[in-house]
Order: sequence, then structure tokens, then C-alpha cells
Amino acid sequence: MASERINGLAAVLSAVRAGTGVTQPMLVEQVGRGRSVIAQRVSELESAGLIESAGLGPSSGGRAPRRLRLAAERGLALGVDIAATELVVGVADLTGTVLDTRQQAIDVADGPEPVLSLAERLADELVGTRTAPVWAIGVGVPGPVEFRTGLPVVPPIMPGWDRYPIRDRLAARFRAPVWVDNDVNLMALGELRSDPDAGTAGHVLYVRAGIGIGAAIVMDGKLYRGANGSAGDIGHVAIPEGGSIICRCGNLGCLEAVAGGAALARDGRMLAESRQSPALAAVLAQARAIRPYDVAQAAEKGDRAARALLQRTSALLGGTLATLVSFYNPNLLVLGGGIARAKARVLAAIREAIYRRALPLATQDLRIEVSTLPEEVSGVTGAVHLALDEVFSPANLELWLEAGSPTALDHSATVTTTLPATRPRSI
Repeated sequence: MASERINGLAAVLSAVRAGTGVTQPMLVEQVGRGRSVIAQRVSELESAGLIESAGLGPSSGGRAPRRLRLAAERGLALGVDIAATELVVGVADLTGTVLDTRQQAIDVADGPEPVLSLAERLADELVGTRTAPVWAIGVGVPGPVEFRTGLPVVPPIMPGWDRYPIRDRLAARFRAPVWVDNDVNLMALGELRSDPDAGTAGHVLYVRAGIGIGAAIVMDGKLYRGANGSAGDIGHVAIPEGGSIICRCGNLGCLEAVAGGAALARDGRMLAESRQSPALAAVLAQARAIRPYDVAQAAEKGDRAARALLQRTSALLGGTLATLVSFYNPNLLVLGGGIARAKARVLAAIREAIYRRALPLATQDLRIEVSTLPEEVSGVTGAVHLALDEVFSPANLELWLEAGSPTALDHSATVTTTLPATRPRSI
């Protein structure tokens, strides 16, 4: 249990991280502690090199107070976003501002060794000649993660990754603490930190519909992971329309099997081969393959069969989301992933299904929006914020202040001192 002093330091640091040019009088009001206590905590954080002066704020009659900001350049955070077919690695300063990224096509089914070796190589390129050390690393993977241990657990599309020690490998490689989470949770976190409307919504359901389908739950502004970390894994919920279609998880009739990106490409190819879709037939003749993007483009150009397929896929997804909206009652639903690129075609169909099938009270104040962040950066943005939130949390802040450096953290202690996974965690 962190001491009152450490809790106060973490609260002041959190307020400085969240604000722009916050002053000590503002901290007194925001943190809820007396002026002398705030002054002590600010002094201690300045001595530790975590915050610094940023000019003078407005005066209320006496001497103008100093503005405070995070010492952003003192350290770096790495974000690693592993998707089914793509790897994105980013480096950020201590505010979570992504400074640079590297992106490369992969097949996650190749296993952890080639994928993580590539991630390490790209991270080395990004860190390069930067003088600041890596303080923390966040990693997202496209499957269920036991957040307490950072281990993937029987991920359906990640053969060879089950209980692979991603955290231990990268912590040893970069001598920095590592946190691993489901990729959709990190995309949601990236959205919360980048979009002021999402950040203040309180109860948010973030849905990623791409090659796979997943959701993240935000409760009172905090990510909720459930008892073991699998909350929001909706892609493998069975739906009546799924029938006997085999999903890549091995079960029959999953939502992902009929409404995911792979299903959209499969059905689009059928339309092309049967010549029901002239636009997709032309794509198949030239490229020898159909991608979900091709279906969206064909629909946008007026191809009737592609439009009907996209409409059906959106309605199936919307039906499942209507159930979730009635169950959770969010005030904001954010759609991310590849389906967001077809905004004009899918948003109306999803909205119609939700408002038709969900409880009226659940949709009374509901907003349905498309993600403001491109898919290729949202996961990395969330990953670096996860890492920084954790390393600056009270328990971990106490450990590394005592050690003199965040890179001196005993990572096993880092994990066991965080809040239990059964409770919403601070973000």
C-alpha cells in the first residue's frame, strides 16, 4: 500500500501530466491538499527531475505563480502494436507524444520469435542516437491477455504465443518495465487520450472491427478488464446468423466468422467469382485477391452487390452491439479498425440496428462516432500511455523513486503491486 506521501506525489504528477501549464494554486484545488503540502510535493518532484517550470501563470493580485510541466525529454516510452498482419513500433516522450514510428507487414501466426525480433530491431532504430533512456514499454497483441502476468492466454489467431513471456523478454532486452494488454484496450486508451470528447465521456464502448472484432470497456473514465483481462472479447460470441460457418478459433457461428474482415474478403471474393459484383471481379482479375478495403471501395463507387454485402455485415455487427449497449449502457460508442474507413456506408446501418434493437433508455443519450485516430497509430499511442500510466502509478512511482531510476524496477514487484485486475484500473 503506497504511503500518503507517495499518493500525494502521484496525484500532483498526474495533474501536471493531464494539464497544460498548471500552477501550484490550481494543484491545490485539483488535488485537494493544502498549499504547504502541495509545495512540498512539487519541490520533491522537481528534485527528482520529473517536473519543471514553464514560465509564469496569471496573477490573482500577488506574485504571478509558476506554471509547471512534465520534464518530457528526460525519458522515452516505447509502444509496440502487434496486429494480425502488421507491426507498428513507436517511441514517445514522457507526455505520451509519439515522436516517430516504424511499420512493417507481418503474419502473427509465424510465432513470437520472428515477430518480437523484428519489434526489437525497429525499436533499436527508433531509439537510435537519442540520449534519453527508455523508461517503460507498452505492448498490444491481438488476443486475450492475462493482464496481471502479461501473458497471452490461448489466443485464437496467434499459434505459438500461448503464455509466451513477452514482458520478460522485452524487459531484459531494454532494461525497462513492460506491460502487455489486448490491442483493442490500447486502441481505446489511445482514443481517450487523443480525443477530448472521448476522454470526458465517462462510459465508453470502443469497438474495433477489422480482420478481427473486439471491444474495450471504459467505466467512469477507466479501462475495465474484468477478472482476468478478457472483458470485451466479443469477436467469438456466437450469433444465430453465423450458422455452421467455422471460425478460425475452431468454433462455429462466431460474430467474427461472418462480420470480420476475413469474412468480408471471403464473401467479396464469392461476389467477384460469381460476377455478381463487376467492380470486385475487376479487382480480382488484376490483383488475384480481394481485401476488405476493396469491398468498401467498390461500395463507395456504387457497386450494388458490394453495397449489399457491406450493409449486411454492418447490420450483423450492429445487432451484437445493440445487445452490448443494452447491457452496458455507454454514453459513447466509438467504432475503430478497418470498418471505420467505410464510414459513410457502415455507420448508418450500425446506428439503425442499435437504435432498433437496443433498449430505448440505453440509447437515450448514446452517441455513436468513428475513431478520430488512424488505426496504424491508435494502438501505439495507447501502448505508450499504458506504459507511462503504470510507471507513474503510486506503487511503481514509490519503487523507482527509491531506486533512483524507473529502469531499476524489479518487474515482478511492479506487477504484484498494481491494483487487482478485478477492479477498474486508473488510466
